[in-house]
Amino acid sequence: MHSPGFRRLIHPTALVDPGAELDSTVEVGPYAVIGPGVEIDAGTSIGPHAVLKGPTRIGRDNRIFQFASVGEDPQDKKYGGEPTWLIMGDRNRVREFATIHRGTTQDRGVTRIGDDNLFMAYTHVAHDCWIGNQVILANAASLGGHVEVQDWAILGGFAIVHQFCRIGAHAFCAMGSVITQDVPPYIMVAGHPAQPHGINTEGLRRRGFAPKTIQSIKRAYRTLYLANLRLEEARARIQEMSATTPELEVLANFIGQGGRGLIR
Repeated sequence: MHSPGFRRLIHPTALVDPGAELDSTVEVGPYAVIGPGVEIDAGTSIGPHAVLKGPTRIGRDNRIFQFASVGEDPQDKKYGGEPTWLIMGDRNRVREFATIHRGTTQDRGVTRIGDDNLFMAYTHVAHDCWIGNQVILANAASLGGHVEVQDWAILGGFAIVHQFCRIGAHAFCAMGSVITQDVPPYIMVAGHPAQPHGINTEGLRRRGFAPKTIQSIKRAYRTLYLANLRLEEARARIQEMSATTPELEVLANFIGQGGRGLIR
């Protein structure tokens, strides 16, 4: 049973379906619409005119701003109304007019968002995307379907990512980048189409990477992009380097996984 103060946290003009499950501490602003099958955990706030559609599960202490659309049907002509999911973790910020869609049965049936991410105004997360933790999508950055964005990656304003691409941990994709292939961890890319431009040195410094580790990542970048090696040769050398710099293990593993091919 909800606490006596529950209704005071939901504006009288908001439309909350009886089939939605909201913790008693959830705040819902004027004219927001929350449909059946939406679950919202403690401390989360839903702004004015935001629309949430289920099946969707929202974690704790998220803030969804005005006019955002969260959990809507995927923009996929193959979608036939199946009960697919959006699952969002904790402490995310979804800004004005951002759109995050549920999954499709052609994939895992779920769009998954981790913790502590920032989706700025007009950003788009398409069906079946998997977003890690501490990711930033700047204004109007857009992900096609089935995209994976790993922890601490940043997409600049108006960057766009082709479906099925992977963006590695700590990667930085500059404003306006057009990404049609996988971006390895730690790498900076820019352009149309996006091309590699060194490593994300400043981001790594801000996150506490030691200078010696950053130098090792730079050597790995030169091995991958400047040593005129075949991809498997470069990966083998980076794997060897990871014996003394464990942070390179994630780069070697990323290169060894399938995808759309590396930006190279």
